[in-house]
Amino acid sequence: MSLKIDQGLFNLDFTDYHAILGVGVDADLKEIRKRYLAVARRLHPDSYVAENETDRKSAAELLSKLVNPAYEKLSQEKNHTEYCILLRLKGQQALKQQETVVLTSDQARHLAAAPDIDVAYRTALKELSERQYQQINRALEIAGQISELNLVYLMRKESRGEAVGIRRTLSPEPATPPSPTVPRSPTVSAPPQRVPATREAIVAAYLRRAQEFEMKQNFPRAILELRDAIKMDPTNSNCHSRLGMVYLKTNQNTMAKIHFNKALELNPQDAVALEGKSRLEPSSSTATVGKPDAKDKPDAKGKPGSGKSVVKGSKPDDKGNSGGLFGLFGSKKK
Repeated sequence: MSLKIDQGLFNLDFTDYHAILGVGVDADLKEIRKRYLAVARRLHPDSYVAENETDRKSAAELLSKLVNPAYEKLSQEKNHTEYCILLRLKGQQALKQQETVVLTSDQARHLAAAPDIDVAYRTALKELSERQYQQINRALEIAGQISELNLVYLMRKESRGEAVGIRRTLSPEPATPPSPTVPRSPTVSAPPQRVPATREAIVAAYLRRAQEFEMKQNFPRAILELRDAIKMDPTNSNCHSRLGMVYLKTNQNTMAKIHFNKALELNPQDAVALEGKSRLEPSSSTATVGKPDAKDKPDAKGKPGSGKSVVKGSKPDDKGNSGGLFGLFGSKKK
């Protein structure tokens, strides 16, 4: 079963975990958990009722390869916050490139022109999410339609200057009037507001987690973290050089060379990339010199030989294991 989705935010080299779960882009952690439990119960092999074994296997694959990773990404507050900031950046990117955005679903086209964005978005999302995992063979198709909804919603909100993608917080409870017998303390101050994480802070967090996975020799997870970091900041030489080093450790020399070269293009003094390149392309001075050939020995008359020597060693193998937003977008791709 192919798990590729090529609609909405997925077309921006972005994994739309909200669309996979079928929740809104501003869903809080409680909503995400509730939705996940409902989807997991439906798809789990112990509870899924299928007419044939193929659908049963497809349901298990959707759960293990898409739904569970989506919940893992969105369920932890720190990861969720970082992901939602990246989500908003994708909305800003799409708004700047709106002339290239093509919508393929009726729901997304309707949302693009709806006067009340929020009502139209909630209504369409509810209708699609209710059907999303009813028919296993349409689950990815509907996830793509939800992702198109998410894309249009983000773009229209950004066009109004309204932030979307940062988790909603509960409104503070109204203050209780002070008792007439207890004077109000003059030292009480309002709680400080949380400052949203910057792009640099998020990239640094990706690098930190990647290093932790690398130290545990969990290289696949380290690669995923570094890829996410590069999606957020493609011009960060540290991300490229670190990813190149992980590829080098897993004997994927071609990929390692690509990222080392990119890191050095961005920063010619990147120490990690320079070290990695030296491992991939060792200089001739590091080769092992063998015994001199018989020609190099002086002959019986004391004349020197040819001066040639045999060099043992070889280079390592380089193989590695159309309209705009307010013109209702474009028409369906052909």
